[in-house]
Amino acid sequence: MYSLLFRLVLTRLDPERAHHLAFALIRRVARVPGLRALVAAVLAPSRSQARALRTEAFGLTMRGPFGLAAGFDKNAAGIDGLTMLGFDHVEVGTVTARAQPGNPKKRLFRLVADRALINRMGFNNDGSAAVAARLAKRRAVFPATVGVNIGKTKVVPEGEAAEDYATSAGRLAPYADYLVVNVSSPNTPGLRNLQATEHLRPLLTAVRAAADDAAPGRRVPLLVKIAPDLADEDVDAVADLAVELGLDGIIATNTTIARDGLGLTSDRAEIEAIGAGGLSGEPLKDRSLAVLRRLYARVGDRVTLVGVGGVRTADDVWERILAGATLVQGYSAFVYEGPAWCRRVHRGLAARLAASPYATLADAVGADTQKVTSR
Repeated sequence: MYSLLFRLVLTRLDPERAHHLAFALIRRVARVPGLRALVAAVLAPSRSQARALRTEAFGLTMRGPFGLAAGFDKNAAGIDGLTMLGFDHVEVGTVTARAQPGNPKKRLFRLVADRALINRMGFNNDGSAAVAARLAKRRAVFPATVGVNIGKTKVVPEGEAAEDYATSAGRLAPYADYLVVNVSSPNTPGLRNLQATEHLRPLLTAVRAAADDAAPGRRVPLLVKIAPDLADEDVDAVADLAVELGLDGIIATNTTIARDGLGLTSDRAEIEAIGAGGLSGEPLKDRSLAVLRRLYARVGDRVTLVGVGGVRTADDVWERILAGATLVQGYSAFVYEGPAWCRRVHRGLAARLAASPYATLADAVGADTQKVTSR
């Protein structure tokens, strides 16, 4: 039914407009007590699935490993609605210290043949002060793990990036279950330069200090999100830095600026006409998985890994877990799979765990990568 709606209606709408309409509908449904309870009963994990898929990550307990990546709910406006649909955690943002409109429209594009998206949104958001105020006022309807993804304000010079990130961290840490430092979006000029360890070390140190000052008595888990376009030696360098600094996690990966070598079937002229932006969705799967495996081989269980990029099916989630991910996120597939996406993933994942030799998901984390590295 959703497939028919997508094909006949949603593909005729501008992708950004379709997103706003769909998200508004999710939020409205979540405001109606009887309706949201019914939707959650149908789409959220069942009690038996929640027992089987229960996940522990950086000191947090979640009903499962599958969450929504940053980018869908930029301003923490619809957390209950997204939890109602079954996401085990919701990562909001990317949030910047100052409110900003993002890049000029049109800035979001579908590659339907490849089940992919290209975006150059540019961190459009209300700013960290407004998002922090919204989170402070929130009264959760459903238990939810909420991560907050923070980025650099576009007009802030690279040399002042650490202070800019620290400002957001200080405002948001009291309300975040975990924080993510995003240095990997291709849509803010110069941002990816911050992935170099000589820039990343002082930035992460400043964010850690700001979070600790803002949330005394509670250590807010801190993660970094990296690009799939990093060279292997740079992936290793980030992994080593994460261990050195005692980071809680690494998210692998963000969108890619690549167009070649991804097996794209969309018309070449269409892709070229779209122009710059980060590509996400199924074509990203192989590289994101390779980065995840490399990270796990490097850090083992010393740093929690989050797999994202090209995740659509329960098989994809299971593959990421076996490769080394404790948590798995998706986003682009939500556009193509619709509101029952989480239900299908949870059912399939519970079935795969039951048929496996592992008693829990934690036992399965990294099992395939360990086999390869031990040969």
